[in-house]
Amino acid sequence: MIKSITVTNYLGDSIVLELGRPEESGLLIKNITGIGAPKADINTTEISTNDGSLFNSSRLEQRNIVFTINFLFKETVEDARQLTYKYFPIKKNVTLLFETDNRICSIVGYVEKNDPGVFSKAESTQISIICPDPYFYSNALQTTIFYGVEPMFEFPFENNSTTEKLIELGTIRNETERYINYNGDSEIGLQIRIHTIGEASGISIYNIKTREEMDIDTDKLIALTGKGLIASDDIIINTFTGMKSVTLVREGISTNILNCLTRNPSWFRLTKGDNVFAYTAKTGEANLQFRIENKIIYEGI
Repeated sequence: MIKSITVTNYLGDSIVLELGRPEESGLLIKNITGIGAPKADINTTEISTNDGSLFNSSRLEQRNIVFTINFLFKETVEDARQLTYKYFPIKKNVTLLFETDNRICSIVGYVEKNDPGVFSKAESTQISIICPDPYFYSNALQTTIFYGVEPMFEFPFENNSTTEKLIELGTIRNETERYINYNGDSEIGLQIRIHTIGEASGISIYNIKTREEMDIDTDKLIALTGKGLIASDDIIINTFTGMKSVTLVREGISTNILNCLTRNPSWFRLTKGDNVFAYTAKTGEANLQFRIENKIIYEGI
């Protein structure tokens, strides 16, 4: 069940629409359409000599979310109506954060229409929002640490012993291979972060199950920046669709090092279930602190 929807306009102003307490906002949500799985376009080719057709490709259409909202007295009906102009501005982008019993996820769209019935007996409006990216994204990042200190300390705490050390502030991981369990509805890219505590060269990253590989040529890095990998460097690899990049952060300066990848790199994707990633280095493997961050995408609420 949907508990609340937080609407954030392009200026960063937010309003929380609680379905169980509409008097708080003055906006009573009567209905929402377009929050289930979106429609897919299936492209096929008919062959005159065979029955049926051949599958070519498929894609999801953009999402159209439509709110039907009644206005309550806060302070007046006119005040409630004008709230929608502020938080659902025409042509501008808005972020919708849905909180349900099972998940918290968000989507970004553009307001197509806000059509209030000003002269009706019970004033209401229909607000149409077009979402070019049809997926809902989890609000939090899922982080998998390969090498480094994984934080374990959480409040509240109690040791319950004067002789044993029961409180674990953190655990040191020294692994070059980890499983990532992904529970999303569709494939998604990821962000790989590599922090160096010393010199290293010839980094290779693998998806064990799919046999995909991405290699960073540190000889090209030397030609580009004048140095190979040194202590305190950070490499950030982004494989999200439309956002693919490889960036070196050194002494606070970001440098595009996409050209330092070897030929035909694999841009990794997470698939539903277990995904196995590993990394190696020609030298300085112990000087690499490696982590993978990803969001989870859902086809519907």
